[in-house]
Amino acid sequence: MSEIEEKLEEEFLEKTEKTSRIWASRRMLELLMKGKDYVEDNWLKEGLPKLVDRVVKSYEEYGGINRFEGEDLPSKQNVIEILEDLLSIMFPGYFGNAKINKYDIKYFVGSTLSSIYSRLVKEVEKSLKYLSRNFNVGSEEICRKRAKMIVKEVLERLPEIRAILSGDIQAAYEGDPAAKSTDEVILSYPCILAIATYRIAHELYIRGVPLIPRIMTEYAHSKTGIDIHPGAKIGRNFFIDHGTGVVVGETTEIGDNVKIYQGVTLGALSFPKDERGKIIKGSKRHPTVGDNVVIYSGATILGGQTIIGDDAIIGGNAWITSSVPPRTKIIVAPPKLYYKNSSKIGNLNADQQ
Repeated sequence: MSEIEEKLEEEFLEKTEKTSRIWASRRMLELLMKGKDYVEDNWLKEGLPKLVDRVVKSYEEYGGINRFEGEDLPSKQNVIEILEDLLSIMFPGYFGNAKINKYDIKYFVGSTLSSIYSRLVKEVEKSLKYLSRNFNVGSEEICRKRAKMIVKEVLERLPEIRAILSGDIQAAYEGDPAAKSTDEVILSYPCILAIATYRIAHELYIRGVPLIPRIMTEYAHSKTGIDIHPGAKIGRNFFIDHGTGVVVGETTEIGDNVKIYQGVTLGALSFPKDERGKIIKGSKRHPTVGDNVVIYSGATILGGQTIIGDDAIIGGNAWITSSVPPRTKIIVAPPKLYYKNSSKIGNLNADQQ
């Protein structure tokens, strides 16, 4: 190493003394000094065209991850923007940037819904055309008419969806001692975004719209850590406390007044396969949860034939693959805890007996 390089390293280590233990400082310096050997080779003129040819060739080799009929697929960005506008209608003054007062509320609702209608019709039409192409049925005119009918029906459901969401918010407020107000619940609780998005997406899902419902719920999933499939059936007054890591599968059925905590999975036990070994889709794969059930954190409930009866309580970290009768309380036996220090090693449970 030259005298200059040694001096550079010495200065580098001196300036980073407190953090140098966790960094491979010599390696970092070596990589940095390699820059002095770099010679501009006119890459943009000579190298870039070669890279373009390689990338385009990869489109032919791996065709399943590129599509050139983008105009016939829904735009993910447009769908998310439409969802956000729908949330501003569901929760005016809470979601969105518009300042709203009682004097211009009709104008706000009318103009926003008009915009949502025209934009959502276009995206639903694209989704239906995608479905039509895959199954080689229908026509563009049929897709256009069906899209208008679907969007009209979904928008006309908004008052009923708001009534259901009001119950979800109240359930969150009453179910969490830390909640100071329903304002706090709406503004800050991740479950409200996840559940509201699910309830909108579910209306599209049950009307046979592909792609868009999943775009919506996966957007909420990315924001909240709560994964609710739009195909699930969820009753009134639903509350997810904390929420991170919750998974609710496509064929899950949840009754009224259900409360679940973080890390709960309502999933599939196994996937039935056909004679070719391919997963058979469309069957009931996820559990059914009755009314007034509480499921504590980390519980995993699996299987399409698994039914959790009304008023049951499922303790934390339970693993359930068979039905639970109504009014049953499931508790996982506490594990044995051991402690270790400089003076003794013992069974912590034994000391507590």
